Amino acid sequence: MKIPLPPRRSVIGLLSAIFAIEFVVLAFDPIDRPTWLIENVLVVVGVGLLVATGRRFPLSRLSYTLIFAFLVLHEIGSHYTYSLVPYDDWAQRWLGFSINDSLGFERNHFDRAIHLSYGLFLAYPVREFYVRVVDARGVWGYVLPTGFVMSTSMLYELIEWMAAVTFGGDLGQSYLGTQGDIWDAHWDMALATLGALIAMLLTLSVNASLRRDFSREFAESLRVKSEEPLGEEALSKMLEED
Repeated sequence: MKIPLPPRRSVIGLLSAIFAIEFVVLAFDPIDRPTWLIENVLVVVGVGLLVATGRRFPLSRLSYTLIFAFLVLHEIGSHYTYSLVPYDDWAQRWLGFSINDSLGFERNHFDRAIHLSYGLFLAYPVREFYVRVVDARGVWGYVLPTGFVMSTSMLYELIEWMAAVTFGGDLGQSYLGTQGDIWDAHWDMALATLGALIAMLLTLSVNASLRRDFSREFAESLRVKSEEPLGEEALSKMLEED
Protein backbone atom coordinates (compact mmCIF):
# COMPACT_ATOMS: atom_id res chain seq x y z
CA MET A 1 0.00 0.00 0.00
CA LYS A 2 1.50 3.29 -1.12
CA ILE A 3 0.85 6.25 1.15
CA PRO A 4 0.45 9.61 -0.64
CA LEU A 5 3.12 12.02 0.55
CA PRO A 6 3.10 15.82 0.35
CA PRO A 7 5.81 17.38 -1.85
CA ARG A 8 9.13 17.58 0.01
CA ARG A 9 9.66 21.22 -0.95
CA SER A 10 6.23 22.19 0.38
CA VAL A 11 6.92 20.51 3.74
CA ILE A 12 10.37 22.09 4.07
CA GLY A 13 9.03 25.49 3.00
CA LEU A 14 6.18 25.40 5.52
CA LEU A 15 8.39 24.28 8.41
CA SER A 16 11.04 26.86 7.51
CA ALA A 17 8.49 29.68 7.35
CA ILE A 18 6.94 28.79 10.72
CA PHE A 19 10.33 28.51 12.40
CA ALA A 20 11.56 31.77 10.86
CA ILE A 21 8.50 33.59 12.21
CA GLU A 22 8.98 32.09 15.66
CA PHE A 23 12.69 32.91 15.64
CA VAL A 24 12.09 36.56 14.73
CA VAL A 25 9.22 37.02 17.21
CA LEU A 26 11.11 35.44 20.11
CA ALA A 27 14.27 37.37 19.23
CA PHE A 28 12.53 40.53 20.39
CA ASP A 29 13.06 41.45 24.03
CA PRO A 30 14.25 38.11 25.45
CA ILE A 31 14.62 37.93 29.21
CA ASP A 32 18.41 37.84 28.91
CA ARG A 33 19.92 38.95 25.57
CA PRO A 34 23.47 37.57 26.16
CA THR A 35 22.02 34.18 27.15
CA TRP A 36 19.77 34.24 24.08
CA LEU A 37 22.78 34.89 21.86
CA ILE A 38 24.78 32.03 23.36
CA GLU A 39 21.82 29.64 23.15
CA ASN A 40 21.34 30.38 19.44
CA VAL A 41 24.91 29.96 18.23
CA LEU A 42 24.44 26.23 17.67
CA VAL A 43 21.00 26.84 16.14
CA VAL A 44 22.47 29.12 13.47
CA VAL A 45 25.27 26.62 12.80
CA GLY A 46 22.84 23.70 12.63
CA VAL A 47 20.32 25.41 10.36
CA GLY A 48 23.15 26.63 8.14
CA LEU A 49 24.43 23.06 7.85
CA LEU A 50 20.98 21.80 6.88
CA VAL A 51 20.70 24.47 4.19
CA ALA A 52 24.21 23.83 2.88
CA THR A 53 23.66 20.06 2.59
CA GLY A 54 20.01 20.20 1.56
CA ARG A 55 20.59 19.55 -2.14
CA ARG A 56 23.23 16.85 -1.88
CA PHE A 57 21.87 15.17 1.23
CA PRO A 58 18.16 15.94 1.68
CA LEU A 59 16.61 14.38 4.75
CA SER A 60 13.21 12.74 4.96
CA ARG A 61 10.09 14.74 5.72
CA LEU A 62 9.95 12.97 9.07
CA SER A 63 13.50 14.03 9.98
CA TYR A 64 12.90 17.65 9.03
CA THR A 65 9.70 17.66 11.08
CA LEU A 66 11.45 16.22 14.13
CA ILE A 67 14.29 18.76 13.86
CA PHE A 68 11.68 21.51 13.52
CA ALA A 69 9.87 20.35 16.66
CA PHE A 70 13.06 20.42 18.69
CA LEU A 71 14.07 23.87 17.43
CA VAL A 72 10.62 25.29 18.22
CA LEU A 73 10.94 24.17 21.83
CA HIS A 74 14.53 25.38 22.02
CA GLU A 75 13.59 28.88 20.88
CA ILE A 76 11.03 29.13 23.66
CA GLY A 77 13.71 28.14 26.16
CA SER A 78 16.25 30.60 24.77
CA HIS A 79 13.74 33.47 24.87
CA TYR A 80 12.83 33.00 28.53
CA THR A 81 16.03 31.19 29.55
CA TYR A 82 15.37 27.54 30.30
CA SER A 83 14.95 27.89 34.04
CA LEU A 84 12.35 30.67 33.71
CA VAL A 85 9.97 29.35 31.02
CA PRO A 86 6.52 30.02 32.57
CA TYR A 87 4.92 26.74 31.48
CA ASP A 88 3.19 26.35 34.85
CA ASP A 89 1.61 29.81 34.58
CA TRP A 90 0.40 28.90 31.08
CA ALA A 91 -1.10 25.65 32.35
CA GLN A 92 -2.94 27.43 35.15
CA ARG A 93 -4.23 30.12 32.80
CA TRP A 94 -5.28 27.91 29.88
CA LEU A 95 -5.88 24.50 31.47
CA GLY A 96 -6.94 25.48 34.97
CA PHE A 97 -4.38 23.42 36.91
CA SER A 98 -0.75 23.56 38.00
CA ILE A 99 1.61 21.07 36.35
CA ASN A 100 4.18 21.54 39.12
CA ASP A 101 1.66 20.94 41.90
CA SER A 102 0.10 17.97 40.12
CA LEU A 103 3.45 16.24 39.55
CA GLY A 104 5.14 17.43 42.73
CA PHE A 105 7.82 19.43 40.92
CA GLU A 106 9.95 21.71 43.09
CA ARG A 107 11.86 23.31 40.21
CA ASN A 108 11.26 24.46 36.64
CA HIS A 109 11.50 21.32 34.51
CA PHE A 110 11.37 22.85 31.03
CA ASP A 111 15.10 22.27 30.60
CA ARG A 112 14.66 18.60 31.49
CA ALA A 113 11.90 18.30 28.87
CA ILE A 114 14.20 19.82 26.25
CA HIS A 115 17.01 17.39 26.99
CA LEU A 116 14.54 14.50 26.70
CA SER A 117 13.29 15.91 23.39
CA TYR A 118 16.87 16.26 22.15
CA GLY A 119 17.21 12.50 22.10
CA LEU A 120 13.57 11.83 21.20
CA PHE A 121 13.47 14.18 18.20
CA LEU A 122 17.04 14.12 16.88
CA ALA A 123 18.03 10.45 17.16
CA TYR A 124 16.08 9.56 14.01
CA PRO A 125 17.64 12.27 11.79
CA VAL A 126 21.04 11.11 13.06
CA ARG A 127 20.06 7.54 12.17
CA GLU A 128 19.42 8.72 8.60
CA PHE A 129 23.01 9.91 8.40
CA TYR A 130 24.42 6.67 9.77
CA VAL A 131 22.31 4.49 7.49
CA ARG A 132 22.74 6.54 4.31
CA VAL A 133 26.35 7.72 4.69
CA VAL A 134 28.08 5.31 7.08
CA ASP A 135 26.01 2.38 5.78
CA ALA A 136 25.19 1.25 9.32
CA ARG A 137 23.04 -1.85 9.15
CA GLY A 138 21.11 -3.99 11.59
CA VAL A 139 21.82 -3.37 15.24
CA TRP A 140 24.34 -0.60 14.45
CA GLY A 141 21.63 1.51 12.84
CA TYR A 142 20.09 1.84 16.30
CA VAL A 143 23.13 1.72 18.58
CA LEU A 144 25.19 4.37 16.78
CA PRO A 145 22.49 7.11 16.81
CA THR A 146 21.93 6.45 20.50
CA GLY A 147 25.66 6.70 21.13
CA PHE A 148 25.82 9.94 19.13
CA VAL A 149 23.10 11.49 21.28
CA MET A 150 24.86 10.36 24.47
CA SER A 151 28.25 11.71 23.40
CA THR A 152 26.95 15.05 22.08
CA SER A 153 24.85 15.48 25.21
CA MET A 154 27.99 15.01 27.27
CA LEU A 155 29.85 17.46 25.00
CA TYR A 156 27.10 20.05 25.44
CA GLU A 157 27.34 19.75 29.22
CA LEU A 158 31.09 20.37 28.96
CA ILE A 159 30.41 23.42 26.76
CA GLU A 160 27.93 24.71 29.34
CA TRP A 161 30.50 24.23 32.08
CA MET A 162 33.24 26.01 30.13
CA ALA A 163 30.88 28.87 29.22
CA ALA A 164 29.85 29.27 32.86
CA VAL A 165 33.48 29.36 33.95
CA THR A 166 34.45 31.75 31.15
CA PHE A 167 31.62 34.25 31.49
CA GLY A 168 31.00 33.80 35.21
CA GLY A 169 28.48 35.87 37.17
CA ASP A 170 24.80 35.98 36.26
CA LEU A 171 25.41 35.19 32.58
CA GLY A 172 27.29 32.01 33.39
CA GLN A 173 24.68 30.87 35.89
CA SER A 174 21.81 31.76 33.54
CA TYR A 175 23.34 29.72 30.71
CA LEU A 176 24.21 26.81 32.98
CA GLY A 177 20.70 26.77 34.49
CA THR A 178 21.33 24.16 37.19
CA GLN A 179 18.81 25.76 39.57
CA GLY A 180 20.93 24.60 42.50
CA ASP A 181 20.82 20.92 41.49
CA ILE A 182 24.29 19.36 41.72
CA TRP A 183 23.06 16.44 39.58
CA ASP A 184 21.65 18.67 36.82
CA ALA A 185 24.21 17.63 34.18
CA HIS A 186 23.69 13.95 35.00
CA TRP A 187 19.91 14.30 34.68
CA ASP A 188 20.30 16.12 31.35
CA MET A 189 22.52 13.42 29.85
CA ALA A 190 20.33 10.62 31.18
CA LEU A 191 17.15 12.17 29.78
CA ALA A 192 18.72 12.77 26.37
CA THR A 193 19.79 9.12 26.31
CA LEU A 194 16.31 8.00 27.38
CA GLY A 195 14.77 10.05 24.56
CA ALA A 196 17.12 8.46 22.03
CA LEU A 197 16.36 4.98 23.34
CA ILE A 198 12.63 5.58 23.01
CA ALA A 199 13.05 6.89 19.46
CA MET A 200 15.24 3.97 18.41
CA LEU A 201 13.01 1.37 20.03
CA LEU A 202 10.01 2.81 18.18
CA THR A 203 11.98 2.77 14.93
CA LEU A 204 13.12 -0.78 15.57
CA SER A 205 9.54 -1.89 16.28
CA VAL A 206 8.25 -0.39 13.03
CA ASN A 207 11.08 -1.92 10.98
CA ALA A 208 10.68 -5.30 12.65
CA SER A 209 6.97 -5.27 11.79
CA LEU A 210 7.21 -4.06 8.20
CA ARG A 211 10.59 -5.15 6.79
CA ARG A 212 10.83 -8.72 5.55
CA ASP A 213 14.63 -8.74 5.69
CA PHE A 214 14.82 -7.31 9.21
CA SER A 215 15.94 -10.52 10.97
CA ARG A 216 18.49 -11.38 8.30
CA GLU A 217 20.02 -7.90 8.33
CA PHE A 218 20.09 -7.85 12.13
CA ALA A 219 21.92 -11.18 12.25
CA GLU A 220 24.30 -10.18 9.46
CA SER A 221 25.28 -6.99 11.30
CA LEU A 222 26.56 -9.09 14.22
CA ARG A 223 28.59 -11.48 12.05
CA VAL A 224 32.37 -11.11 12.24
CA LYS A 225 33.44 -9.56 8.91
CA SER A 226 37.20 -10.00 9.35
CA GLU A 227 38.84 -12.72 11.39
CA GLU A 228 42.21 -10.95 11.46
CA PRO A 229 42.88 -8.92 14.63
CA LEU A 230 43.90 -5.27 14.39
CA GLY A 231 46.16 -3.38 16.80
CA GLU A 232 49.84 -4.25 16.70
CA GLU A 233 49.34 -6.96 14.06
CA ALA A 234 47.72 -4.53 11.64
CA LEU A 235 50.44 -1.97 12.39
CA SER A 236 53.15 -4.56 11.70
CA LYS A 237 51.55 -5.43 8.36
CA MET A 238 51.37 -1.75 7.33
CA LEU A 239 55.05 -1.28 8.20
CA GLU A 240 55.97 -4.32 6.11
CA GLU A 241 54.09 -2.87 3.13
CA ASP A 242 56.14 0.33 3.40
